[in-house]
Amino acid sequence: MSSRVVFFGTAELACASLQALATDARFEVVSVVTQPDKPRGRELQVQPSAVKIVALALKFPVLQPKRARDPQFIEEIRALTPDVGVVVAYGQILPQALLDLPRSGFINVHTSLLPRHRGAAPIQASILAGDPETGVTLMKMDAGLDTGPILVQERTPISNEDNSQTLHDRLARIGAELLVETLPRFVSGEILPRPQPEGATYAAKIEKVHGQINWQEPAEVIERKVRAFAPWPGAYTYLEIGGKKRLLKVWKAVIEQNKAAPGTILARDRELVIACGEQALRLLEVQMEGRKRMTAQEFLTGQIVTQILSEPG
Repeated sequence: MSSRVVFFGTAELACASLQALATDARFEVVSVVTQPDKPRGRELQVQPSAVKIVALALKFPVLQPKRARDPQFIEEIRALTPDVGVVVAYGQILPQALLDLPRSGFINVHTSLLPRHRGAAPIQASILAGDPETGVTLMKMDAGLDTGPILVQERTPISNEDNSQTLHDRLARIGAELLVETLPRFVSGEILPRPQPEGATYAAKIEKVHGQINWQEPAEVIERKVRAFAPWPGAYTYLEIGGKKRLLKVWKAVIEQNKAAPGTILARDRELVIACGEQALRLLEVQMEGRKRMTAQEFLTGQIVTQILSEPG
């Protein structure tokens, strides 16, 4: 007999888990809950979430409450009589009244090795911290912020080539596989949750301003920001080009062993090398506002970079 599952998710990260549940006969997805459609993109057109697009393609019923604690919405979930709830990158904290509805409670697929990096941006946080590894944690949810007891964890190394996008895609796949492997054993009582150990850290929500490069910081820290903030919000700086101030997003960079005052341009012909608080960064792939992503050499063709600016001015 299949388990009746109510699925909560919004971001692209959740799509792999929803698709995995949809193709497994052990599960019956009785409803998909996602955030309301929102204006997105440059033209701010109202668009559905990534999860809603997948759910509709799979012909699942979709609910989009403004607030998950709305009493009418909670009653809608109660009427579905789910055996278990699954949450992946939904975007709201669920109230205890909702968590208590399924017979087996709710499972959350979280992209870090809890209790490290609780919160909204664990993937970026793991890169920013220089962690050698991260992973996926399946936990039974409580009303706190990623504080529930752990069911299982799976680890994956973080390479120097990883950025938030590559890590996101790998963790989404790991999470989906771990979910369909673990969920039946949890519902049957084979797996018992264990409390999280002490030593929690927190990963706050990422804002666009966090991407601005401070050249006073060590090159190692800035290089991690370049990887952690790709593709969004992007690590960026301001240049003076031909007397004009321009924003430049840095997509890829490597550390060099140069020493000069932070923000000094050490090379600006076929390479763009900028001194940091410690060492320097050679920019490999960049994108000037209004233009496409390109190599630093392509960017410098026909451009005279005068200086690095600390503000948009």
